[in-house]
Amino acid sequence: MASNTSKIGRYRRIVVKAGTNVLTGGGDSLDLGLMARLVEQVADLHLWGIEVLLVSSGAIASGAQVLDIGGQREDIPSRQALAAVGQSRLMHTYEQLFEKHSITVAQALLSRENITDREGYLNVRNTLLALLDWKVIPIINENDVVAVEEIGVEVFGDNDNLSAMVANLVDADLLIMLSDIDGLHTADPHENPDAKLIPNVERVDEAIESLAGANHSSRSRGGMQAKLEAIKLATASGVAVALVNGRENRVVPRLTEGESVGTFFAPTGSKVQSRKRWMLSGLSTRGRIVVDDGAADALRRNHGSLLPAGIKEVDGHFKRGDIILVVGSSGERVACGIASYGSEDVVAIKGLRSDRIRDALGYQYGEEVLHRNNMVLL
Repeated sequence: MASNTSKIGRYRRIVVKAGTNVLTGGGDSLDLGLMARLVEQVADLHLWGIEVLLVSSGAIASGAQVLDIGGQREDIPSRQALAAVGQSRLMHTYEQLFEKHSITVAQALLSRENITDREGYLNVRNTLLALLDWKVIPIINENDVVAVEEIGVEVFGDNDNLSAMVANLVDADLLIMLSDIDGLHTADPHENPDAKLIPNVERVDEAIESLAGANHSSRSRGGMQAKLEAIKLATASGVAVALVNGRENRVVPRLTEGESVGTFFAPTGSKVQSRKRWMLSGLSTRGRIVVDDGAADALRRNHGSLLPAGIKEVDGHFKRGDIILVVGSSGERVACGIASYGSEDVVAIKGLRSDRIRDALGYQYGEEVLHRNNMVLL
């Protein structure tokens, strides 16, 4: 496959994501030495004229360190309380470290509603772009104090999806995901000495997704599956992704200079317009529609609208105007878009011809459950 060298060197707006494992070095508390080295790498990019946004975990670990609470706390109230204690201290640490490089930073705490709401999406985007214009580095984290899904055990991962959403939001060229593993391997390198690093991935397909269980990080809440879902979101909106070991020496500037490090995931789509980027940012929503093979093929090949006749199942609860996911019969992602009908209505009309919608509901918002102008293929 092609080398990473010619691709990464051209990127001028980069999102760097640092998970808790990277910031703690695998321990229970923040490692200031590791954080200082990370800041130095980000500062190098900034001083070279590259626009950088840092998506950082670590608030809960910082709170546990301050309160001298060891071990993992899984219950939501405890983790929210630890985040409340730790977030300001985490930010203060970053301020002090970046100040040594004469760089101003800004805190941005985001919740899912900030991004999936159209007005909120535009407000956040405009704010982040203004900070970049002012040569300020935004430091972004999920608002753990109020965001139950992020600190829950199974849903959001360790800021993986958030970093992909931010990259999508600001139209970044490259997302660098720092982890405690070297990249995606053919098998678990901790258990299989013959496991080989996969240097380049052209598309996150079923074969790549099947490797998720064979690649794991020692302490990550999200795991490889969450990373691959985030990578699929980012690459679908035209953002390249590099998954690398954040503990490697100067890995961020080495990537930017064109060195082949870790696993490089090529963009699968072109840069999309703002409205469609907003729709892609809503992929974390729970609502989804399962369609039959004929409908999936029609969406992919003809770029048509989704009609009720091709719908097999409806999962989750959503309202008219919410962003929902369309998946095929085997669970593969097909598209996402703005629902013309709420979930209860879709349940009532699934499998019907469009001319029977009014008879089934007593009203009609149109013939399509998802109109092609309000949909993005994945």
